[in-house]
Amino acid sequence: MLHVASPFTLFAELIGARLVKLVLGAGMLLTASVACADGHLVIVGGALRADNAVVWERIVQLAGGKGARIAVIPAAAGNPVSSGASLVRYLNSYGAQAFVLPLSPRLPADVRKSANDSAMAAAVAGAGGVYFAGGDQARIVATLRNPDGSNSAVLDAIWKLYRGGGVIAGSSAGAAIMSATMFDDAPPVLAVLQRGVRDGAEMAPGLGFIGEDVFVDQHLLVRGRFARMLPLMLKKGYRRGIGIDENTALVVGPGQDSEVIGYKGVLMLELAEATVDRAVPAFNVSNASISYLDHGDRVNLASGALTPSPDKIKGKVDPAAPEYRGPIYAADILGNTTVVDLMARLIDSDQPAALGLAFGGPGGPGGQASAPGFEFRFSRTGASTGYASASSEAYSVYRLRLDVRPVALSWPAYAPYRAPAPATSAP
Repeated sequence: MLHVASPFTLFAELIGARLVKLVLGAGMLLTASVACADGHLVIVGGALRADNAVVWERIVQLAGGKGARIAVIPAAAGNPVSSGASLVRYLNSYGAQAFVLPLSPRLPADVRKSANDSAMAAAVAGAGGVYFAGGDQARIVATLRNPDGSNSAVLDAIWKLYRGGGVIAGSSAGAAIMSATMFDDAPPVLAVLQRGVRDGAEMAPGLGFIGEDVFVDQHLLVRGRFARMLPLMLKKGYRRGIGIDENTALVVGPGQDSEVIGYKGVLMLELAEATVDRAVPAFNVSNASISYLDHGDRVNLASGALTPSPDKIKGKVDPAAPEYRGPIYAADILGNTTVVDLMARLIDSDQPAALGLAFGGPGGPGGQASAPGFEFRFSRTGASTGYASASSEAYSVYRLRLDVRPVALSWPAYAPYRAPAPATSAP
């Protein structure tokens, strides 16, 4: 039997020996068959529910199927003991043989020694997958990277697992670390637009499993975070960004062929043709592209090719027979799912464009807000297409143009309604 160093013993005292036995048994050797030459990522936007079978089952399947060994890393969690134990239960309820890898700066063991412990690395090597818990993504990076920036032994083992055909999955913080750059303790979305982003402050290096060319963000639609992706992507030179909503996952396979699965969907931002007016003294961008992908839709993150799900592929929206008529406007474009609702109306309307606003409160001179607000203009172009499901209310919207400009707003932005005076008839 493999000799196990003290971190495992410590964790046994914290959560009981039963979970740790899963680490120590004969399953330490890789028992799950590898079905592909390269690995997969299952990137969950956060708040993954225990009953979201399509996501949990996909993780287990990609780790090798029933009985697959999956190492749960609770480094990001505020309570790593509770979080690790819960995730093991969920994965095992879907057929895995999951175990907790006790790596966290919030556990009593020296996290640096643990991350470079040979037994810890061997536990990952004997698994078919790794799952990163949610919480604070900075804790994951600090745990798995050495102070000099080099990989720990455990991180090297994770990369080897992934390259050899295993799966790396993660939710929320576990999604943020998938790209080479991640948000780190960022302020609210509007403040990011107003103040910008800085290395070492609002953004930091991630672990880069998805590669150098794609940015990943999470909790996207619920928190209106598509807007904060734009300053970071422009600052770091990303041409393509993926924002994943809660209880939803993007499964990224070899060649960056990807599929959306789960409750809601994914926003894709493309900046290859985007421009910025440097003469404008606030954040702005023109000619960005924004797409919404729903469950079952596919995208190749290398080429940008989009394919609707089988239940939508025959439901292409006919621009000659629009369902919606009249102006389309959102007073708070950063609201929960507001952006995709606006996009869905626009692609099936008689309007060429739709407007959304994002703004804060009072504080400036003359009744103006103390910082700029922003106008988001969504436009249909020759590349814009929409698809509606034949079997549900699901829809997809591909490649609307997005322009963002700063605007000055008076406060309050409204006044009590007064009925117009009745018209008087001539004597």
